Amino acid sequence: MTDRRSPAPPAGRAPDRAERLAAALRENLKRRKAQARAREAAGQAPEGAAAPAKVAPPRGLG
Repeated sequence: MTDRRSPAPPAGRAPDRAERLAAALRENLKRRKAQARAREAAGQAPEGAAAPAKVAPPRGLG
């Protein structure tokens, strides 16, 4: 039978999937923090904050 293992990575190997994902997550976090700081400086509500609900006054029975 043939050996189906992948060949060993070279010494100067490219980052594996987990390393690429970790780097992408760090960049995303930096970008989101910068956006949140900019919103706070501009006086806008945070992204996760919900606007107050508009509720109609109760109707009379009858």
